[in-house]
Amino acid sequence: MTATMPAADPAVAREHYRAGLAVPSSGWAPGYTQANLVVVPQDWAYDVLLFGQRNPKPVPLLDVTDAGSTSTALAPGADLRTDLPRYRVWRDGELVDEPTDVVDLWRDDLVTFLIGCSFSFETALLDAGVPVRNIEQGRNVSMYRTNRACRPAGRLSGPLVVSMRPVPGELVAAAVQVTARMPQVHGAPVHVGVPEALGIADLARPDFGDPVELADGDVPVFWACGVTPQAALMASRPPFAITHAPGHMFVTDVPDAVYRQS
Repeated sequence: MTATMPAADPAVAREHYRAGLAVPSSGWAPGYTQANLVVVPQDWAYDVLLFGQRNPKPVPLLDVTDAGSTSTALAPGADLRTDLPRYRVWRDGELVDEPTDVVDLWRDDLVTFLIGCSFSFETALLDAGVPVRNIEQGRNVSMYRTNRACRPAGRLSGPLVVSMRPVPGELVAAAVQVTARMPQVHGAPVHVGVPEALGIADLARPDFGDPVELADGDVPVFWACGVTPQAALMASRPPFAITHAPGHMFVTDVPDAVYRQS
């Protein structure tokens, strides 16, 4: 196996990322949960926690670390500073860097939030016979800011961000049913069909990620997205934050099935 081929084992995937491989994580370690990452100073941690509690669809919290901790119960032995393929660094709401590790930026007052990711239900979609076009096309998923506001929390506010996956029209109901069983990784779609209803003018120009082509008969289906906190950071401008780069997730050791309701 070469380093550019998706690894099936989450620990092996993290080893590649730790070594500097910077690729979107969709399709890596299929069957294991992936997570969005938000890291803020302890002074802002309550605001993020409250933002997640008030907006559980886009911000389903899977774990919150102690201040200064570089590990998580979701993947014992992993290092949150090095084991994502790419990070984003924010200062006063402005993106200032996209490194492949944040070791030199880590501080004792930083609290990490790990948030459910829709990549975690892609295996369930495939198992149900629903194609996942972004994987087929070797692209990052398309993500868009919407005209829907999240419920503010303390100093945090911002718009809902959604991910879009093209789904054959006859399989939309199956996609809804499959993902509705996984609320801790965003659950059922928030919208099906006309993107303009969400304030999205052009599917070919996502705000984050790559454009994903629709096949004949496909319908755009939109899920709440864990990039929503990044949009809130941009709007609310905390002095410092670290996040994952969109589509470059933390691959955990937790099987997707753990978050799948029967």
